[in-house]
Amino acid sequence: MRIGLIGTGRIGTFHATVLNRHREVGSLIVTDADTVRAHEVADRLGATAAPSVDEIFTWGVDAVVITAATSAHGELIGRAARMGLPVFCEKPIAVDLPGTLSALAEVDAAGTVLQLGFQRRFDTGYATAREAVRSGRLGRLHTIRAMTSDQSPPPAAYLPISGGMYRDCLVHDFDMLRWITGREVVEVYAMGSDAGPSMFREAHDIDTAAAVLTLDDGTLATATATRLNGAGYDVRMELAGELDQIGVGLDDRTPIASTEPAGPPAADKPWTGFLERFGPAYEAELAAFVDVVRGERANPCDGQEALHALRIAEACELSRLERRPVYLAEIPGRRD
Repeated sequence: MRIGLIGTGRIGTFHATVLNRHREVGSLIVTDADTVRAHEVADRLGATAAPSVDEIFTWGVDAVVITAATSAHGELIGRAARMGLPVFCEKPIAVDLPGTLSALAEVDAAGTVLQLGFQRRFDTGYATAREAVRSGRLGRLHTIRAMTSDQSPPPAAYLPISGGMYRDCLVHDFDMLRWITGREVVEVYAMGSDAGPSMFREAHDIDTAAAVLTLDDGTLATATATRLNGAGYDVRMELAGELDQIGVGLDDRTPIASTEPAGPPAADKPWTGFLERFGPAYEAELAAFVDVVRGERANPCDGQEALHALRIAEACELSRLERRPVYLAEIPGRRD
């Protein structure tokens, strides 16, 4: 299989390394707006560096992996769709809802494959939680608590193009709410704080967020996030039911210490970032994409799934700005 990868930044380089050692990938072509960086990655992996994106689409690849800047995702997805090429794309599909719907329309018209990079679907802890909920082990769910906390903020230049805390960060938690429970979010109330470094205010973004979400069966969920969790990278979910309660992300590297005399001590080596915490999940999602391209499995996370998560993020952003509850029915793009 011959795969073209667009974007050799941090996540792109990680994906290129994973794909390069996959037994079904015989040839890997990489490109980046930074041609020097693309050549460095290609030389290190024994791959081929293309001069530009154009060559990815003219050198006869079997599939495309998009890890370029968010602003380029929608156009690249559409271009691949028009050429009939399967695509794996890091989230999001586009920088906004109209761009997302436009890209999805191109995929629908072409009848091609689009798999989105919601890697938590391939994490053992989240998958085990899904099985527990779906099997009825917890009984009726009444409360869900989800959180994503970055140890260090992203570069200031990234913030204006990130889409904001809800679209860029908490969208993963929103996807997990749906994927684990099989339910839909019907209403949100969200708040945010920009009391941290000035770069967040300058980018019209927030550094800390919280949302209360109501699912269609009445289950209540909270989702919180911050860019400034100095203790370490902390991603967790707790699911409480009438029969049992479970937690995802609790291990000897969880960056939290108990104040109880007999409680567990602080982690010796707390998680520092998403690539470290979810490395195996990232590898598994790319292996799944290769299987999808080969026709050996169904798409585990198509564009419609990503749209559902984005609409929740859009509702949260609207709620934060207007300081009111927002129903998902208010957000365009619903597809039943």
